[in-house]
Amino acid sequence: MTTDAIHPPIKWDIARPFTRAVTVGAEHLDGFGHVNNVHYVKWLEDVGWAHSNALGLDWDAYRRLNTGCVVHRHELDYLAATFAGDRLMTATWIHENTGRIDMWRRYQIIRVTDGKTVMRAASHFVCVDFTTGRPKRQPPEFVAAYSTGRGALHEPDQP
Repeated sequence: MTTDAIHPPIKWDIARPFTRAVTVGAEHLDGFGHVNNVHYVKWLEDVGWAHSNALGLDWDAYRRLNTGCVVHRHELDYLAATFAGDRLMTATWIHENTGRIDMWRRYQIIRVTDGKTVMRAASHFVCVDFTTGRPKRQPPEFVAAYSTGRGALHEPDQP
């Protein structure tokens, strides 16, 4: 028998999101002794970019297609505090994409030890011309890669 703790199963909001692990360090804490909100936003950005890269849309692809996505709005719901040593699983997926100029990406962060969802978030992205910054219709590569519900990929060494 191992000494590893048994953790409850992780219950995601969708069947198979893209996931990435994060361990909370002392550098993430604020004066209250819990994770400062700016770190959550960074973790959302990190899992979003990792997902986009896994879908084949990295910075090089954005430049080649002369199209990128910029944040128009973030919606963040902080549901529980997290602390140094907590192991978190971050997840993301494409929630809504009409194939025109915008799309919504959703996120969920779960504390592994108790299976508690500590954050839910959504980001509204607008596609822009990479050189001018003006809104631009999504190229076919974006429509295909950023299809609704798209997750199901994991970084190496992820459950």
